[in-house]
Amino acid sequence: MPQAPHGPQQNRLLGALAPDAQRRVFPQLRLVPMPLGKVLYEAGGKPRAAYFPANCIVSLLYVFVDGTSAEISMVGNEGLVGVSLFMGGETTPSRAVVQSAGYAYRMSRAQVQAEFRRNGQMQLLMLRYTQALITQMAQTAVCNRHHTVDQQLCRWLLLSLDRLNGTELSMTQELIANMLGVRREGVTGAARQLQALGVIRYSRGRITLLDREKLEGLCCECYAVVKKETERLLAQPLRRESRSRWT
Repeated sequence: MPQAPHGPQQNRLLGALAPDAQRRVFPQLRLVPMPLGKVLYEAGGKPRAAYFPANCIVSLLYVFVDGTSAEISMVGNEGLVGVSLFMGGETTPSRAVVQSAGYAYRMSRAQVQAEFRRNGQMQLLMLRYTQALITQMAQTAVCNRHHTVDQQLCRWLLLSLDRLNGTELSMTQELIANMLGVRREGVTGAARQLQALGVIRYSRGRITLLDREKLEGLCCECYAVVKKETERLLAQPLRRESRSRWT
């Protein structure tokens, strides 16, 4: 397990709040460990809390009737898990499972919904992030349909590393194959090629990035689309929060 985070600001949504909003929101958060493989909720379930990852990654998976699954999006320190709590749907068609261990900040269903109804900065950030998440889901579907396993792996590695702010991933090839919804042999071949090109080093379930520029050059346009839209939405300035409306 990575070390516990220094504070909620390690999550970009929470860190973007103005000081007065942080003073109200932060006491409602509870730091919780997120061990590898922990299931936060199942498909069709009714989430009881939202999670703001600090140094972990959570995968949202579509589960097929035969029990196999494929990743439709991933959430790290740029976002939150549990958008159904404030979008009105209550339940969700996906499974949320921790794919990279770490910590997250938990907020109860009632607190999330109360914050959303304030019509303040938290609501705006939640809605912006939801738009970014929709973009990632759509681009993942396009990538899985039109691009090679090699390109899909490059996209997946870049998105994962961005959400950990590092150069190392603890991830087996079997787990990556399950996330991408492809055969393990395809991931093995793609990983070997990246290693031969000096892009990554893979050993005993640990992937180390050696040449990010080359990895981005080998990737399809899907990574850039998701990254650009996420940065655009989360980098926009927030207006000062008032108790009942924007000023």
